Amino acid sequence: MPPAHILVAEDQTDIRDLLVMNLRNAGYEVSAVGDGEAALAQQLAAPADLLVLDLMMPRMDGLEVCKALRAKGSAAPILMLTAKSTELDRVLGLELGADDYLTKPFSLAELLARVKALLRRAQLLAAAQAAGAAGAKAAASIRNGELEILPAKRQVRCRGESIEFTALEFDLLLHFATHPGHVFSRSQLLNAVWGYTHDGYEHTVTTHINRLRAKLEADPMRPQIILTARGAGYKMRDLAP
Repeated sequence: MPPAHILVAEDQTDIRDLLVMNLRNAGYEVSAVGDGEAALAQQLAAPADLLVLDLMMPRMDGLEVCKALRAKGSAAPILMLTAKSTELDRVLGLELGADDYLTKPFSLAELLARVKALLRRAQLLAAAQAAGAAGAKAAASIRNGELEILPAKRQVRCRGESIEFTALEFDLLLHFATHPGHVFSRSQLLNAVWGYTHDGYEHTVTTHINRLRAKLEADPMRPQIILTARGAGYKMRDLAP
């Protein structure tokens, strides 16, 4: 299998060169650009397997790139880098379709761990979809009312309609579905689904919950599937008698 291709978009030359060097040393094929317009154009012309986007870039910032790619149907995982400390900037990146984010300064070991986890999920999703297209037998489905999940094919149907999820969204939904009625804190979900527990990253969970609700709920403002346990966390409804 050829190495995964990563596109790095970072306007600071020293940081960009450091990222490229370390990602290549980790065995990845890496392309690099210095602004958002170039990142968008390159990803549309020759899609990378994963994007590392700086939030603040000239000509077109990381948020605009992320929004444009998702609007065009790109499901490639996006890791957002931000030097800003405000929660609003982090939430905006996630709301517009980023899968994860890192706040500068960050360790290169942490960056590589996030990249590896995002690529692993994307590869699992692609493999499952390929198996499904080839007519592979599906494992037993998980049902919760009108929601049906096929773990082997990583497919989801709700109210009779097929719904597309990013790899991380699917993993979060599957975690809830295999533990209906169980309340998970944001820290527990970070550890179980994202694979890390670091203070300051809880909004990653909150935003992905909102994205699940937007796709699953008839009325996302009045959720009936993914519920909030006030002061404790989130859970999937338990329909067991």
